[in-house]
Amino acid sequence: MIPNPLKHWRLDRANVRTIGHDLQRPECILAERDGTLWSADARGGVMRINPDGAQQLIAQQVDTRFSAAAATTERYMLQGTLPNGLAFADNGDFLIANFGTDALERMTRDGVSRVLYTEIDGVPLGKVNFVLRDSRHRVWLTVTTRARPWTRSINEKLADGYVALIDERGIRIAADGFVGTNEIRMDANEDWLYVVESNARRISRLRVHGDGRLTSREVYGPSQLKGIPDGFAFDVIGNLWMTYVISDRIAAITPQGDELILFEDCDAAKVQAFDQHFFGGTVTPEVMMGCGGTLAPWTASLTFGGPDLCTLYIGSLRGTTIPYLRSPVAGLSMVHWNESYRRGAS
Repeated sequence: MIPNPLKHWRLDRANVRTIGHDLQRPECILAERDGTLWSADARGGVMRINPDGAQQLIAQQVDTRFSAAAATTERYMLQGTLPNGLAFADNGDFLIANFGTDALERMTRDGVSRVLYTEIDGVPLGKVNFVLRDSRHRVWLTVTTRARPWTRSINEKLADGYVALIDERGIRIAADGFVGTNEIRMDANEDWLYVVESNARRISRLRVHGDGRLTSREVYGPSQLKGIPDGFAFDVIGNLWMTYVISDRIAAITPQGDELILFEDCDAAKVQAFDQHFFGGTVTPEVMMGCGGTLAPWTASLTFGGPDLCTLYIGSLRGTTIPYLRSPVAGLSMVHWNESYRRGAS
């Protein structure tokens, strides 16, 4: 058995550099083979960051090809936009899980946007969080909760989150009953779909069938993690790297199911106080705002990039730049990684 390099590795802050400046809520990051980064931006749209650090905000615009009535609806929907999870469509457009509009949207690289889905079975989607495309070009969408306000789900630990599937049959719920559904990923063979349940502090996984059915749900790794998991990514040897939001930790679940803490950037006393509120069901915005480190405040996501997929980029909710460093093991490539050549990263 090949030794796991993470067993004795810890993130050394002295090795961290940053790219991007004046970013707003760089929660999710997409990396392309040519070194271009795309970051979700709270102003609505994405920030393109070139390898040399030059950047350009691609802001969402209404698709003028619609009728006047439809364009008015689109314009209304874009008010309050807050892009959260991002994925590339098969032609290089962006699929945007919009936490502000509670919709799944599609945006061209010029910013032209349209709403794809706001409802499922005639009911509003709820608090849309993350989007993922697989090798069959199916789209998977997570909804954290349907509660209003959505923050109720934190204190009440509501199991009303779900994963939706979008394919040639349209949109449907593939699995539900999750406690704070957040990011989702698939393993190398797309045999399992892994689901972050933030408010249950665990990772669940479900077996993926050819027709899109999800079965055999089980907890992956510890049943109670040492923080609130938010974003995650696989590496090529099967480690599942994770971020712990609020406590600003980076951790990993090994293929054997062990939890490794790789980095901590927090005030232990403040995190302990937050945890007491979290488990007591008394979390308030003030309690949450009292936490946060200085590297990537409210660490939210991890993305592997670089020519060898050994560059690790860190997304955050309160940061204004993107920290990055060399990883001791390459990341598992995303489905879009080899598509860059066909469409051109323009």
